[in-house]
Amino acid sequence: QVKLVESGGGWAQPGGSLRLSCVASGFTFNNYAMAWARQVPGKGLEWVSGIFSDGKGTTYADSVKGRFTISRDNAKNTVFLQMNNLKPEDAALYYCAKGSYSRGVRETDYWGQGTEVTVSS
Repeated sequence: QVKLVESGGGWAQPGGSLRLSCVASGFTFNNYAMAWARQVPGKGLEWVSGIFSDGKGTTYADSVKGRFTISRDNAKNTVFLQMNNLKPEDAALYYCAKGSYSRGVRETDYWGQGTEVTVSS
């Protein structure tokens, strides 16, 4: 069974940084794109970032461009989201997601349980 386990969430001040990790199992990790999305209570799911299976292509939502960086370590079946210059509007439950094919950064089929990020003064 596909399994995605996020970690690294917590509290940060505006302008601070956090690094999220997602460890994957149950599929051939280096054959699939990966993505991050987030959810705020009362709002829908917002796509945040994605990365191609080989790690050479990345893409970001306009709201996080220039502040967040997605990366992956295929030898460790892990995808990361480095979040810098955090803003209060970044506070959300962050999910790791598996793409449905090698470049499926917006077409996902499995999700983790999420890790909570809080940003406040």
